[in-house]
Amino acid sequence: MRRRGGIEMKTIKCMMDHMYWADGRILDALEESETKNKDLLKLVRHVAVAERVWLSRLQGKDSAQYSLWEEAEDLTAIRTMFEENAEQYRIYIEGLEESELDEMIDYANQNGVPFRTSVRDILLQVLLHGQYHRGQINRALRIESAEPVQVDYITFARL
Repeated sequence: MRRRGGIEMKTIKCMMDHMYWADGRILDALEESETKNKDLLKLVRHVAVAERVWLSRLQGKDSAQYSLWEEAEDLTAIRTMFEENAEQYRIYIEGLEESELDEMIDYANQNGVPFRTSVRDILLQVLLHGQYHRGQINRALRIESAEPVQVDYITFARL
């Protein structure tokens, strides 16, 4: 049985601020590394597109036009997508009431399969998905003998 309720709006807002910060830090590390690793660039693009897909669903829009796993070569375009995502998530979250966190959102995944998920769980998915992949990106940077970047929440909290 799933427990309802959970993380409060105040915590979600703080975690979202961490996500915006961590997205920027990981992009900075990729730029500094001057990596040409296509899989690594594809992965960071995936994070940006996934944020956009979930935002579209939260806004009641179709997300089928987004391709989660396309090749990427331009970090500038990816940075722009992250910045636009952050701006749109801030607007969305500012207009969201605590009581709306448990509202259910109907959407279809990228394969057209229908699902119903709470706003709270979607926001947590966005937060945790990005952190998971930022860890993968940092590991790949280390393998390439580049310097990984600190994106842990505690580092953000200490600022």
